[in-house]
Amino acid sequence: MPHRTVAEVMTRDVATASPEASLKTVAWSLDYNGVSALPVVDTRHHPIGLVSEADLLRRQASLPDAQGRDHMRGTADVDERAQDARTAGDLMSTPVLTARPEWGIVETARYLHDRGIKRLPVVDETGTLVGIVSRSDLLRPMLRRDDAIRDEIADEVLGRTLRMTPGGVDVAVREGVVSLSGRVEERSSIPVIEHLCQSVDGVVSVDQSLDYTVDDLPPDFDPEPAPDAR
Repeated sequence: MPHRTVAEVMTRDVATASPEASLKTVAWSLDYNGVSALPVVDTRHHPIGLVSEADLLRRQASLPDAQGRDHMRGTADVDERAQDARTAGDLMSTPVLTARPEWGIVETARYLHDRGIKRLPVVDETGTLVGIVSRSDLLRPMLRRDDAIRDEIADEVLGRTLRMTPGGVDVAVREGVVSLSGRVEERSSIPVIEHLCQSVDGVVSVDQSLDYTVDDLPPDFDPEPAPDAR
């Protein structure tokens, strides 16, 4: 069974900004499109940076107040680059990290988490922007109903993929947690079943109490997966 990819969950109609766009234009576009950041693209539609609400707020925070008082000047927090910014190119964050459409959802989620970022422009093999993927996009599979998850495991995993006899394994799903019970022919099929169930969209974890007819595994077999196995 193929893993779900970025191409299936990303936003394809992406609002962008040119490096020359004024900050007022950027603010208007963020508000109009209901987004929190815009990829900044060059004339070939290649992303060269990101400009976000946080960037605009950072610039506003660096300016003097209505009485001309600059509370940040002379402090370690003053951002002179933001203070002097006039365009998206002046304010944007660089370098820009990107994703590819064929990336899996799990690896992309890890990439975002490891780097502490909220979104990634998605580019094709030529570096052209084709979409944007956010944390909320990657969480969308978690919203699947329990009955849809159960049906996929019973029909696709156990039926079509493993060609198991119907009724041999009982599947129950509650809040994304899969419970497997019943009997399989060979003990070696149990970790395979667990792994395939774990790969189904929306599955949080898999609990199993499966029995087996034939023990075809070596005596020293460790049923617990390695920490990075999934």
